[in-house]
This record gives sequence, structure tokens and C-alpha cells, in this order.
Amino acid sequence: MVRPLLCWFVLVAVVFSGSARGSQVTYDGRSLIIDGQRKILFSGSIHYPRSPLETWASLISKAKDGGLDVIQTYVFWNLHEPQPGQYDFSGRKDLVKFIKEIQAQGLYASLRIGPFIESEWSYGGLPFWLRDIPGITFRCDNEPFKIENEYSMVEAAFKERGPPYVKWAAEMAAGLQTGVPWVMCKQDDAPDPVTFVGPNSPNKPSIWTENWTSQYQVYGEEPLLRSPEDIAFHVALWIARNGSFVNYYMYHGGTNFGRVASAFVITSYYDQAPLDEYGMIRQPKWGHLKELHAAIKHCSINLLRGQQTIYSLGDKREAYVFRLNSRKCAAFLVNRGGKDTEVSTQNSSRSMIRGKILDGWEEFIDHIPNYEDTTLKSNTLLEQITTARDSSDYLWYNFRYQHQSSNTKALLKVYSLGHVLHAFVNGVLAGSAHGTHQNPRFTLENTVSLNNGINNISLLSVMVGLPDSGAFMETKGLGLRSVSLQVQQKQLILTNSSWGYQAGLLGENLQIYTDQGSSKVQWNKFSSSRQPLSWYKTVFDAPAGDEPIALNFGLMGKGEAWVNGESIGRYWVSFHTPNGIPSQTWYHVPRSFLKPTGNLLVILEEEGRGSPLSISLDTASITRV
Repeated sequence: MVRPLLCWFVLVAVVFSGSARGSQVTYDGRSLIIDGQRKILFSGSIHYPRSPLETWASLISKAKDGGLDVIQTYVFWNLHEPQPGQYDFSGRKDLVKFIKEIQAQGLYASLRIGPFIESEWSYGGLPFWLRDIPGITFRCDNEPFKIENEYSMVEAAFKERGPPYVKWAAEMAAGLQTGVPWVMCKQDDAPDPVTFVGPNSPNKPSIWTENWTSQYQVYGEEPLLRSPEDIAFHVALWIARNGSFVNYYMYHGGTNFGRVASAFVITSYYDQAPLDEYGMIRQPKWGHLKELHAAIKHCSINLLRGQQTIYSLGDKREAYVFRLNSRKCAAFLVNRGGKDTEVSTQNSSRSMIRGKILDGWEEFIDHIPNYEDTTLKSNTLLEQITTARDSSDYLWYNFRYQHQSSNTKALLKVYSLGHVLHAFVNGVLAGSAHGTHQNPRFTLENTVSLNNGINNISLLSVMVGLPDSGAFMETKGLGLRSVSLQVQQKQLILTNSSWGYQAGLLGENLQIYTDQGSSKVQWNKFSSSRQPLSWYKTVFDAPAGDEPIALNFGLMGKGEAWVNGESIGRYWVSFHTPNGIPSQTWYHVPRSFLKPTGNLLVILEEEGRGSPLSISLDTASITRV
């Protein structure tokens, strides 16, 4: 039997004085207690795989300077065990190195161990092979695996199987006797001795696991921003109401490299956090929170030991007073009726400095397969996630149609569960359509031209990330559900006809984004033809200096980009927000990905809309105000 696992949230505490030693961590109704001392702790989420290993020390140092005591991270199961029994903790995946860096800087680590994490991460951190375990049902009291995080959001869907699962998870976690407290995030019925944000009993402290510093953004939607004043107000109010632990999600978001972002989530992750995507300090958010942390820690003895009294001061005004004795007290004055006031800490703005426009482009047009080219055949439309098995965002659905009429026009209608579709008839693009984050399902309905005779209909279904949450995740599907052709007045239902399938594009399967794979195809001089499924490549030298750099894809369409074989993520510049601008224009290229000269850049332009002639390598700069 496969070993049981679960996903809650454990505080791993370490203290350092010359050499590291483990700390005793307990709690009472007021706070966590470390080595016998009550603590008010400020924590920030920084996810190790979303930032280059070379930047970890700087990120943790800036977080410490901002008044944090704790760094929180998830553990990304599908990153570490991509195949059963095959483990990878190299490079950005080196969790141990990340924890040791936290240790070296004298901070505590808060570990959300998974294996289910959500986190806008592909499949919520679950490895795809988990679907193949006999008898598997994700996120419930299931024998092959017991796996969870933020369970209250789906608990009702599992009916009577939900509450026993929560009880089992708590007992199992406590039974491990790790010596540190466990927290069930967003779980109001967390049984003793496990805590939750609440608390739900007098002996549990109030712990805030996710105080959002902004919100993750998805393609096609505006960013949901949060002001430093609003964040600070609610942190202060939380402490005033006897809260003792606050975690900022995220304190630094970083970059969703490769294909790790979940459905429709942009490559840049929580760029509006106190440390932006590039790891630069975002003011006034970082500075305002730093001052708040310092003020609260200055009076922490009164807050943790004093007697709390709440006074009403009139309409929408109140005071929370913590009195230690007749001479020492601390107070929070709350005015809910006033206007926000501008913070007095330093302000700054980030600008992107236009760099060299890249040139020397070559192109390769990917192959559009026909039915005869495919080896996988089925007399029905197959579900995409199961068929492609997370090997690619792309799955070809190929059909051969015999047309016998002088009328060359037909209406092609395709219904898809998501996310994107490009339809080709006899190798020519006949239409494209896509869904949205809120409604991934869509219908493509286009008039197409047919030959009198054999016609090859090639439908390219495209995922923009796997789902990351919800009940019964293993049953969720993507891809095509129905296909029809209307020729004159005759409706031809093709759904249960013979279809041929190919997962991935030719360029993907040959890995032409690497030095070795690039030599396997014939590249031609760039022709400005702007065809769909175009691959573009060039070489460039690293810019001088140490400022963060990013590729400006402002006039591109949709696709993915690689630098020296490392994917810097999906781009989708053509999907505009309601305000008519791209959700993301600049795509981070970590300097650790680069050599001084001769860096290989390969871009897959899926739509064929964009021209690489406009791409520049820009630098990020902070201007203080």
C-alpha cells in the first residue's frame, strides 16, 4: 500500500547562538511559546522554487530587515518526486539548502509540508502519476493517500467522509511527536491539540496563516491590489485582538518558471508583494510594515502579559488597552470612520529601462500533423489531461473527412472544456478561441473552406496550466467534448468518429529550445510571415551590471520562452484585461540563467500574431521618491 501523507502546516523552530540547536515550541491561549517565552511572530511566504537559488540569501536578508521572524514555504511534491521513487532536490528544488539559509540568518521556518498545497501551482502540488494509484480519490478519507490543505473549502463535498478525515489528520500529525505545533489552515473544527486561525478553544492562540499582500493575477483580469495602509491596519487590529502570529502571503512571490503555474495564472507571481517579483523592495509597503513590526515588538511584553480591556470611544471608535501594571501599558486606538492616511515611510517606483532590441532571428515552423501521422487512435474524443499526461500543454485531435460537393463552405463547431483551441483545415489556420479563468469552457464556431475530396482537420487543444484545487480533482477534465460540421443543410456529428492524437508539438518533442535539440531541425532566416506555431531563436550577450532583467514581449501573442534551455514561463500578451492592456508584458530572466556571451533564446509563438523583431532585454530599476 502507498504510504499515507497529509498536508497541514507545521512550525519548525530553530534558534542560533554560535551553533544551531533545536528549540522547544509549545503554545497556550495567548501565543506560541519558544523556549519558555511567549512570542509575537511576523512571518512571510517565500517559495524556494519560484526564485533562483542564488537569490535566496538576499531575499531572506531583506525579509529579516523588514522585521520578519519567520519564513514560510510550501513543499512542492510534484517538483521533488516527478516519478514514483525518483527524487530531485537540485538547484531551485533544494529545500534543505533553503531551510539552512533561513537558519544561517537566525530566523524560524514555517513549513507547509503538503503534499497538496494549492498555491496556484500545477495540480496543487500533486504529482500527475498519483492519478494512476488504484482506488485513488483525491482530498478525502482515502486509503491509498491522505492528502490535504485548507480542507474546509471542500469538506462539504465529501459529506460524511469529511469530518472523520479531519480528525484522523490531526491525530496522525500529533502522533508524529515532532516537538512543534501543527496548524490546520482555515479549519474551524480543527481538533485538539492542532490549532487553527480561530482559535476554536481557549487554549489555542490566534494564528493568521495567509494575510494576502495583494492577490495572484490571471491572464485577462486586472490585478487585485492591496494598499500598505490596509494591510497594516488589519495586522494591528489582529494583534489588538490577541493575535500573535501573522504570515504575509506572499512576502515575495517570484516567478512561475516553466509550466508550474495553474490554470490561467500569469508567470509573474505576487509582484505587488513587499519584495517584488525580482526581489527588489517595494515601497511604501515594505517600509510601512517594517515600522509596524518594530512598534509592536517594542511593546510586546505588555501585549503578551498585560490584561486586555476594550473601551468604546464613541461612533466607530474603540481602544484596546493592555495593562501590565499601573505604570506600563500599550494601547491600540481604532477609528473605523476616518479616511486612510498616507504613510510617511519612503516611497519608490519601479521602471523598466529599455535595453537592446534583439536581432539575428531565425525561425522554424512546427509541423501540423494529419490523421495518418498519429499513432494513438480512438473512436471518440479523449480527455486531454489523461491523454497528454502533463507531458505538454498541447494535444492534437486529428480527423480525416471525405468531402464530395462543389460547395466548399462548411461551418465547423467545436465545444471545448478549455482552455484554448486552434483549428487547422488542410494545414491552414481556420480559427482560434479560448476560455477565461472564470469560465474556461468555450465554443469555436467558424466557417471553413473544404477541398472536394480528402480534408485533414487538425484541432490543437491547449492547456494553460492544470487545476490547482477543488473537490475530486482527479475527475476534472479538459479538451474537446464535441465536434460537428454543417455542410449546406446537413449536420455531421464527428464526436464519435475515428480520431488520431499527438501529445506535444514537434519542436517540444525534439527540445529545439536546447543547444542539442536546436540542431535537429532546419532553421531559416526570419521572414516576417507570422505563422502560427512559429519557433524563433537568436543569441545574445548578458547586459552589464547586476540589475534584474526581463524580456519585453509587448508585441507578442501567446507561447513559451526558453533561455539556455531553461523555461522562463508561459507568456500570453494578446489576452488583454478589461482596460485593454496585457496582463503581463515583461518576463523575468534570472541572471543565474545566463552566460556572459552567446545565450540561446528560443520562443514558441503559438498564435503567430507577434514578431520577435520588437523584443528587447530590459532592466528593472527602482526610483526613490
